[in-house]
Amino acid sequence: MKLDAWIRTLRKKRRKAREKARFVALGRLPWTAGYEDYKREEIVRALQTEAMKSGSPPANYGYRLDERIIEYPWLFGRLPAGPGRLLDAGSILNFDYILDHPSLAGKNLHICTLAPEPNCFWKKGVSYLFEDLRRLPYMDGLFDTVVSLSTLEHVGMDNSMLYSPNSGREQNPKECLTAARELRRVMKPGGVAYLSVPFGKAANLGWFQVFDQTMVEELVAAFAPASSVAEYFRYHPDGWRQSSALDAANATVFNIHEAKGYDPDFAAAARAVCCVELRK
Repeated sequence: MKLDAWIRTLRKKRRKAREKARFVALGRLPWTAGYEDYKREEIVRALQTEAMKSGSPPANYGYRLDERIIEYPWLFGRLPAGPGRLLDAGSILNFDYILDHPSLAGKNLHICTLAPEPNCFWKKGVSYLFEDLRRLPYMDGLFDTVVSLSTLEHVGMDNSMLYSPNSGREQNPKECLTAARELRRVMKPGGVAYLSVPFGKAANLGWFQVFDQTMVEELVAAFAPASSVAEYFRYHPDGWRQSSALDAANATVFNIHEAKGYDPDFAAAARAVCCVELRK
């Protein structure tokens, strides 16, 4: 049985290697076979080399990749190492190659998301709850740190595509503000939250929304932080670059679920992202 499992694993690795090589050879088209494995390797490389340590991505960074290539290095460039209780609101950290990052070592990690996922790392000490972020089942002031990347844009929206047909088909985009207030409630005084949302020209795509500057300011105000720092990044045909709110204000989204073909810049998803650090 062990030999059979080893053979299956070997075959899977070889298949993925072929898919990734084909993905690169065919021009790195977003969401085609090999995309996820290629993106994973690029994220791991970016984290290992601290590619965004200066705050600005290097040339041709994240070419034809979605905003995760920005969000993870941005987060881990700021997240302090050492112990503490951390809430992952939205399950953005629930991947083996992310959970192994040194900044998470020694942390008491809780993941709260709307529905169960295939990945489960309880053996690594991760605690899971499946709840609505607008009604968090945690006591006040429990967490030292809150992380919620590319999640708040889905709160109050139609989540049937992301989770299940019965998970809710809402159209209440302002409910993201309720979630922001809940994230603040469960944080300790002096705690830090790291949030990100797709940014640019305001849009409601049904299952998520794109935030403009006014919406970002409303989100920050709902959190009511003692201090906040926002950073903006925009996708260009040659990759991601650091930006400003003004320069990214007209950014749009490539929606693979509705697109008839690729846009000229071959963007994978959001063309801009706002990353915010909030201190309670």
